[in-house]
Amino acid sequence: MSDSASTHIPQGDETETSRPSLNNVQNGDKEAGRPMRQPDDDWAQSPHNPWNWSASKKLLQMAMLCLSALLATIGTSISTSATAHFMEEFHISRVVAILQLTLFVIALGVGPLVGGPLSETVGRYPVYLVAVPAGGLFALGAGFARNFGLLCFLRFMSGLCWAPTVSVAAGTISDVFAPSTRGFPSSIFLLICFLGPGIGPVVGSFTEVRHGWRWTQWILAFMSVPATILAIFTHESFRPKIQRRLEKAGKDGSAPPPPSPPIMERLRVFVNVGFIRPIQMLFFDPIVGFICLYVAVEFGTLFSFFAGVPYTFSKIHGFSLEQSGLIFISVIIGCFLALITIIFCDVLIYRKQIPKYPPHQVPPEHRLYGALIASIGLPLGLFWYAWTARPVISWASPAAAIIPFAWGNLCLFVSLIQYITDTYTPSVVASAASANSLARYAFAGVFPLFIIQMLEAIGIGWGFSILGFASLVLMPFPWLLYRYGARVRARRRDAST
Repeated sequence: MSDSASTHIPQGDETETSRPSLNNVQNGDKEAGRPMRQPDDDWAQSPHNPWNWSASKKLLQMAMLCLSALLATIGTSISTSATAHFMEEFHISRVVAILQLTLFVIALGVGPLVGGPLSETVGRYPVYLVAVPAGGLFALGAGFARNFGLLCFLRFMSGLCWAPTVSVAAGTISDVFAPSTRGFPSSIFLLICFLGPGIGPVVGSFTEVRHGWRWTQWILAFMSVPATILAIFTHESFRPKIQRRLEKAGKDGSAPPPPSPPIMERLRVFVNVGFIRPIQMLFFDPIVGFICLYVAVEFGTLFSFFAGVPYTFSKIHGFSLEQSGLIFISVIIGCFLALITIIFCDVLIYRKQIPKYPPHQVPPEHRLYGALIASIGLPLGLFWYAWTARPVISWASPAAAIIPFAWGNLCLFVSLIQYITDTYTPSVVASAASANSLARYAFAGVFPLFIIQMLEAIGIGWGFSILGFASLVLMPFPWLLYRYGARVRARRRDAST
């Protein structure tokens, strides 16, 4: 994809002020009357710059990111099919049995608040090297848990460890791929993140029926082994970390990076970017607040299906646990259709706007085309599912209804995240992304706790219709943002365009 058309993930070195290279002065550029090369020019040509890595080195990095993200996202839903067995073995209620899912998902939302700033303090590589195997060890322990409290704790710790593998990946992709080539790997990574929750129930249902619920956790532990091996053989990609290491080794071919700030200053920035600013933006920034609300409600609705689908198809059509798990293939289909839609919106609509504006100045509202069409597909899928889940109608109809919802969910997420990325300065984007993760996974963890009770109380039709009405209420937001977003941005000091 082109520079402007790609899913831009900001990177600190794209906005740094260049300083004269000491090596260039020593080489006589100034005395010879030639233009002095800037350190960014030196870095652009440096073999140590991740943008200049070989294709195989970049492929290894992407393989590790995708496998780690798949591991974390499958973990969100792989144990949903074991709810009945948790109730039987641990003598607990349905709501309590779902808590292990809730805690894992909430951990994924909390983890980025620490993982993101930490990766820019110690580097990306140490975060992956510690987080991936640590999450695997906690998953291994969860499979041996003999009481439900311990299972919940280990699931939470597993999610907390794996959370940075999802959140830090955006920065890593920005480190490794230039803007002109970043769009495709970014799209693939986002696809993987949304495929995981759809794959989890398929794998989990067959595993739980044939081997027991403990194997749902051990599968995650086994998956962490190849992900850890890949992490070991990857390389540090964060520019300041690479340059400081080269400087110490005497191999730096460009001006050294600015010295590390004092520890208290770094701690202050860590707390501000990772905790304080995301909460402030969530509640007091109208753009970020409404985007987080919309994405969170639809993400929570997606996770409601993990409890609602087995209930629906077993109650109405008499499906077994394995058959109900196969229904989630609809989520996978919807995600692939969403990827195609995202690419089409980029190539056929967004790119045509690029020649009309100065470089990198295309209004962010042109990123919203995917969200505009997705806002229609979300309530369509929910109402379709709600009123075709009946004995007199084939099971294929509600199963097919999940496809437009999954399609709209991914289109909405990508489109609105692109809008945030293009709207705010790089230092603010990280906080906005953390706010989005926190809201998204908080809703995803809470929704499954009440969906079954709601369906039992008012019926499947009206239960999912309530979720459809919530989508209808939020439906105008991307249209209003497209129409009035420029006015709102004009009043902000931290807007980049």
